[in-house]
Amino acid sequence: MGPVRAEVMRQSVLDAVRIAGGDDRALTILDLGGGTGGDAVRLAQLGHTVTVVDPSPDALASLQRRAAEAGLAQPASGGGSVAGVLGDTADLHDHVADASIDLVVCHGVLEVVDDDAGALASIARVLRAGGHVSVVVGGRRAAVVARALAGDFAGASRVLGTPATSWDPRDDGPRRYVPDEVDALLVAQGLTPVERYALRVFADLVPGALVDIEPGARDALYALERLVRDDAGFAALAVGLQHIARLDLA
Repeated sequence: MGPVRAEVMRQSVLDAVRIAGGDDRALTILDLGGGTGGDAVRLAQLGHTVTVVDPSPDALASLQRRAAEAGLAQPASGGGSVAGVLGDTADLHDHVADASIDLVVCHGVLEVVDDDAGALASIARVLRAGGHVSVVVGGRRAAVVARALAGDFAGASRVLGTPATSWDPRDDGPRRYVPDEVDALLVAQGLTPVERYALRVFADLVPGALVDIEPGARDALYALERLVRDDAGFAALAVGLQHIARLDLA
């Protein structure tokens, strides 16, 4: 199941680039929490200029090696580049200029920061007018189902009854959201939601052995994930919620 989940998440980044206009022009991209740079290197190979901001020195060292191996450590004429910066959402403005970014990729970050609204405020500040942010967070209802299926009924009830605004990642683990909560966070920072996608609706539920045994099952499962990603009803089951928003022109 791992390859299907990984491909769904990789495609979510490419979807964000497409919506931000990256199929037609090179973008300046900020990958928050981009770690070892798997997505960043792929985007740079497509011609984009990518900065990874991450709090892990070890992850950034791996990013530097990966970028060097791909020949992307330095900007090339007509090509992309990738660079790593040690930091996080709290000190983002020490590293990234205001109104300088076309697309912020913020996948798997809001769940763990102390202040998700503050993180989005920092993101909005570095976006150019007309720029986009792609946010991926964990879905609360999927977390409820997972706990219930594991026999943790008290935990399932606790997650169900804890809105994102009351969630403390230090005590409760990674924050979980429902779609309207994510849109409300975006709008509060002057960002206009433009797309919602449901990610990993089935990939975490289908037994891996079934996918491994049946010929073509991996491709069929991935195709099914792509088929339902635009269906708002499936967001109730999705492990991941992707919201893409735009900073409108003043």
